[in-house]
Amino acid sequence: TATTTTTKMKLLKKQISQKDGGGMVFLQPETPEDLWHAYNLVQDGDEVRCTTVRKVVKESSTGSTTSQKRRVMLTIQVTKVDFDPDVLQLRISGTVTSENDVVRLGAHHTLTVELNSNFSITKEVWDQIYLDRIDEATHPEQQAEIAAVVLQLGLAHVCLVTGALTVTKARIETNIPKKRTGYNSQHSKAITKFYEAVYQAILRHVDFQKVRVVLLASPGFVNQDMFQYLQQESVKREDRALIENKSKFVLGKASSGHKHALEEVFSDPGIMSRMNDTKVAKESAVLHKFMRTMEVDPDRAYYGYDHVQRANQELAIDSLLVTDELFRSSNVQTRRLYVNLVESVRENGGTVYLFSSLHVSGQQLQQVSGVAAMLRFPMPDLDELEEQAEQFQQNEDDPDETTDSDGEEYDPERRIREDLQDMGF
Repeated sequence: TATTTTTKMKLLKKQISQKDGGGMVFLQPETPEDLWHAYNLVQDGDEVRCTTVRKVVKESSTGSTTSQKRRVMLTIQVTKVDFDPDVLQLRISGTVTSENDVVRLGAHHTLTVELNSNFSITKEVWDQIYLDRIDEATHPEQQAEIAAVVLQLGLAHVCLVTGALTVTKARIETNIPKKRTGYNSQHSKAITKFYEAVYQAILRHVDFQKVRVVLLASPGFVNQDMFQYLQQESVKREDRALIENKSKFVLGKASSGHKHALEEVFSDPGIMSRMNDTKVAKESAVLHKFMRTMEVDPDRAYYGYDHVQRANQELAIDSLLVTDELFRSSNVQTRRLYVNLVESVRENGGTVYLFSSLHVSGQQLQQVSGVAAMLRFPMPDLDELEEQAEQFQQNEDDPDETTDSDGEEYDPERRIREDLQDMGF
C-alpha cells in the first residue's frame, strides 16, 4: 500500500512586528512544494540563516596546509536565489553578515536549503503576499493533489502535481520488441513487464488519502489497456488501495509518455472539468474563461498592469489573474505595485488567482504580461483611449492614413487574435 507522508511546511517560529511589518520566520520544508514556497519567500536583501558546510584550510608551523569541512551556522544577506526542482535544492547566495571563527564578515557564500533542513528568513517588511504564501505552505490541506501517469508503450512518467509544481516520482522505460511472426510471446511479455512496473510505481508513489484524481494519459489505447491491467491485477492481489480508489482514475489523451505531454492534458477543458477541487483545474478554468471573454466580450477582459490598474480604480475587477513570477521581481517598487493591486482587488470584493509559473497555465499568462482581469461590467473607454492615443501618434506621423506600427490598417480584432495566439490558444 502507499505510505502516508507529512505535507506541511513547519512554521517553527514567527516574530513579525504589527507596527512596521518587519521580522523573522523560522521554517522547515518537508515536501518539494515547500521548497517552491521558500523560493518565493526569499528575496534580494533578505537575511537568511541556516547551517552550512564550509571548507576550512589550516596552515601548520612548517608551512604545510590541511583542509577539512566544518558545519557552521551562517547568516547571509541575499543577492541571488535559485531553485532546482529536479534535485530539490534551494540555493541562496549572498555575503556573510554574522561573525564566527570560520568565515569572515563580508565573505561570499552559498547556502543550500534541502528537505527537512531548518532555516530562517528576516525581512524589513513582510507584505500580505508573503504572509499568504506562509499560510498556504503551512495549511496544505487547502490544496488538493493530482497524480498523473503519462505513458506510451515502453515509456512512462509517474508524477505528482501540486498547487505549485509537478514532481517526477518515477520514470519507467522498458524495451518492447516489435511484433514478428513466431515471436509475439516476447512482445506480449515485454508489455506485461512494462505494465507491472507502472502498477508498482503507482502503488509506491501515489497516496490515495491525499490524491483526488489519478490521470492516465497516452496516445492510442495504451491508457485503457493500462487501466484494465490495474483493475484485474488489483482484484487478484487484493490491493485495497487500488480497488477502493478506481473511481479516482481519469483517462485522457497525450501525444507521448514524456513528462512535457502533461501540458496537453492540462490544456484539455474536458479533463480539467473532472478535477474541480484542485488548484491546477481552477487556474486552468479561469484562464480559459478569460480567453473566451477576450474573444466574445473584449470590453470585459484586460491585461497588462496599466489597463488592469485603471479597471481596478473604477472598482470593475471581478477576477484578477496574476503569476507568482511578478512577485519575484528584484525591484522592490515593482513588487509593491502588484502587492497593492492584489490587496486593493480583494478589498473591493474581487477574487485573486495566483498562478504558479511552473504550470502551463501560469506560463501562458506570463506570455501576456503575467497580469489580467475579468471585469464586472464592460469598460470600452480603455480601448477607446488606447486607440485615440495610437490614432494621435499615427496622425502625427502621417495625417492621411490610419495604420498600425507595421504600416497596416489598425484592426482591433486581429490584435486580440494575435494576443490569444501568444498565449498558446
